[in-house]
Amino acid sequence: MVAMGGMNISEDAVRGQIASAIGLIVQATRLADGQRKVVSVTEVTGMESNVIQMQEIFHFERTGTGPDGEVLGQHRATGLRPKCLDEMLTRGLHFDTHWFDPARDLNREQPDEL
Repeated sequence: MVAMGGMNISEDAVRGQIASAIGLIVQATRLADGQRKVVSVTEVTGMESNVIQMQEIFHFERTGTGPDGEVLGQHRATGLRPKCLDEMLTRGLHFDTHWFDPARDLNREQPDEL
């Protein structure tokens, strides 16, 4: 899109602007059974050379197919804590760190447990 705008900006500069402007990427997709589901939450952590660095924080883990053809699975943490967590805490957004425990099935948590 930058190239279509006719601006003379280098590819490296565009990558740097993207890496500094986007904090989280939330990927949703339509599954084989027609459901839409968030399948990944990834944090953009910066640049290394000319490559945008990212780390996945949460993902949907498919475990099978139910008797009616529905996709079965659970949302899980990858075990990585987001680098932006300190800033979020500073801004008053408090998270219980058990959210980032990969052993927990986040689908089974009650809202007040999160």
